[in-house]
Amino acid sequence: MVDKLANPAAAANAYANMAKVGMGAPTDKVEDGGSFSAILKNTAMETITALKRGEQMSAKAVVGEASLPEVVGAINAADITLQTVIAVRDRFINAYQEIMRMPI
Repeated sequence: MVDKLANPAAAANAYANMAKVGMGAPTDKVEDGGSFSAILKNTAMETITALKRGEQMSAKAVVGEASLPEVVGAINAADITLQTVIAVRDRFINAYQEIMRMPI
């Protein structure tokens, strides 16, 4: 997974794949048969990895151990990941609020 984040094209493809997962129809089934909690756990782990990778590359840039394209790619991947997490969080909150407004 770390190698995918170093390549901006692979990071863009990974983001596109995640967008497809989020936009899937309710009848879409998980190909590997995993549960919702397993998917959520894997996505959280990948998110943490992307954010840590961005931090590591920033630290390497400060000491001169990383090139500018590597740093920019890692930071962009972390930024896209963070934006996606925030968007998903907002949708969960909106869904919860809608459920709470439903009459019993």
